[in-house]
Amino acid sequence: MTKTTTAPDAPLTDRQREVVALIAAGCSNDEVGHSLGISARTAKAHCDALRLKLGVSRRRQIPAAYRLLTGEDPYVPPLVRLQPPRSR
Repeated sequence: MTKTTTAPDAPLTDRQREVVALIAAGCSNDEVGHSLGISARTAKAHCDALRLKLGVSRRRQIPAAYRLLTGEDPYVPPLVRLQPPRSR
């Protein structure tokens, strides 16, 4: 029987966190690759590594497993730049 590695034993890299965020946003491997400047095959390899680290069997389970493990929302949309109020 093989042991599934979880994030406390093997922390996620910054790149893997980026991939988690893009998966949470609903991106395909092609879209993840395009966003990060990598191939879709490399994006899939990141997903496979994440599934192992997070102990899930399906790609779509990655964001929920990340949230359970870290307590952080994996999808953080870009902040909208707020304009200061105009003086009258």
